[in-house]
Amino acid sequence: MSGPDEPTDQDALAAEWGADAAAGEQKSSDAAAADDWAAMVEGENSGGSDRVLNQDEIDSLLGFDSGGDNAQDKSGIRAIINSALVSYERLPMLEIVFDRLVRLMTTSLRNFTSDNVEVSLDNVSSIRFGDYLNSIPLPAILAVFRAEELDNYGLFTVDSNLIYSIVDVLLGGRRGTAAMRIEGRPYTTIERTLVQRMIEVVLADCRVAFEPLSPIDFQLDRLETNPRFAAIARPANAAILVKLRIDMEDRGGRIEMLLPYATLEPIRELLLQQFMGEKFGRDSIWESHLATELWSTTVDLDAVLDEQILSLKDVMEFKVGQTLMLNVSPDSLVEMRCGGVPLMRGSMGRIGPHVAVRVERTLKRHSHSDLVNR
Repeated sequence: MSGPDEPTDQDALAAEWGADAAAGEQKSSDAAAADDWAAMVEGENSGGSDRVLNQDEIDSLLGFDSGGDNAQDKSGIRAIINSALVSYERLPMLEIVFDRLVRLMTTSLRNFTSDNVEVSLDNVSSIRFGDYLNSIPLPAILAVFRAEELDNYGLFTVDSNLIYSIVDVLLGGRRGTAAMRIEGRPYTTIERTLVQRMIEVVLADCRVAFEPLSPIDFQLDRLETNPRFAAIARPANAAILVKLRIDMEDRGGRIEMLLPYATLEPIRELLLQQFMGEKFGRDSIWESHLATELWSTTVDLDAVLDEQILSLKDVMEFKVGQTLMLNVSPDSLVEMRCGGVPLMRGSMGRIGPHVAVRVERTLKRHSHSDLVNR
């Protein structure tokens, strides 16, 4: 039985079937997408080419390690970029110089602060100057110093912990309490003056540490608090970074010394030496023994009556019994030589059965270049 509402019911039924079909298609599409994701996950697990790297793997590939500030072990693209840097390990004498600097600073800072000071060498590394300026934790005081004999500059960076610790120690702060750190204000004139005095003490120790290698006079040029005003080299230039730790009981901080390779270039040959020990290879016992052996060494001394220049033909025509005429008289002086080097002149005579020479005068010593030219 049909009525006037029958078409309407059929339309509603058709619409319901259409909705069910669309829902079925959506479910089948969702199932296909789930299958695709499962296949992708299986491809990742099986080492497929569509694998997506996570952040740790990307950092490892680029050579960025957020686990520490150790600049010794670098890999990936960052290692390739920094391959042009000259490793400080290729300059063996620097390690000896810095060891001497640590011992000297320990003594001088104890006298400077009248406190128990321990100085330790944390790290020595090579770094680009621009990267170092960008990594300086602020606030800090940067001391620019000049190496007079090397005609170039270096940089000291004193962190805020050491600044407030030095101020606290020098102005009579109580022992056993950490130095109070005040943020958000510039350093006062008193703080800058005390840090300047400490830097001058350290520069004096640097002068003594380098003296056995080469006399270098380090002079403080200026103090800065903004790294942009302490640009002593181009950002891409390589430099040697020395990190020193200064501890005063429960107080202390870090001071860093930066030396551009351009500053060390004049003494690069000296830094390449392989001498070991406190005195840069000098051994007083061995020196004394060598001097004793040299003075007792036997040498040959030649008495030269005359010298003549002859052609090879004349020399080849010499015969047994032939007499050679010398351009000397019985009163002429004889030249005494050792190893071809003229030493003295004397008159020739006789003592008993032996021919002797009496020294009349010594000759002026020649330089090495004169002897080579002879």
